[in-house]
Amino acid sequence: MSNEPTYTTFVGDLRLVTAPLTQMLAVTKAHLDSKQEAGQSLLIFEDATGQQTDFNFQGTLQDVLDRAVPVQPEPRRSGPGRPKLGVVSREVSLLPRHWEWLEEQPSGASAALRRLIDEARKQTQAQGGISRQRMAAAGRFMTAMAGNLPQFEEASRALYAGDPEALSRQIQEWPDSIRTHLLYLLEPPFAQQP
Repeated sequence: MSNEPTYTTFVGDLRLVTAPLTQMLAVTKAHLDSKQEAGQSLLIFEDATGQQTDFNFQGTLQDVLDRAVPVQPEPRRSGPGRPKLGVVSREVSLLPRHWEWLEEQPSGASAALRRLIDEARKQTQAQGGISRQRMAAAGRFMTAMAGNLPQFEEASRALYAGDPEALSRQIQEWPDSIRTHLLYLLEPPFAQQP
């Protein structure tokens, strides 16, 4: 799976596309230009946050892309870090005992911190844990798309309780696109895209 952020367009309760920004805009623009299913609501979600987003689809596809896709400025060397490698330098505040431990590590403080973070992330994934960010994104999406559907309150409780079996039971009667996308938001690397 790419690290590029994805967006999802729904037409009514049917998922039209889940894709990176430019691809989503192209598919959504083509759908709007074809005037299919006129009158149905069109909602676009930023998958990482679950927030609804709006885009101006007036004009040509290139007009839409020019307005929506920010132009990337040339990277400037502005301090420590290795921007070409994606390394960003930021400040970290630790207690003296933490700094002492980091200084004792053979690979250095930065490498030790990266290793600890990677291990914690793997452990969370291995335990089946859902990050707060993914849970919040799924909750926002669920409220917008399923707030009026049967069992919404119970599904919401199951989501925030971290109970996947109860959540699956509560959303069983929901439209396939909504159910599938909700599960995709909760487990992006493992959920299948239709």
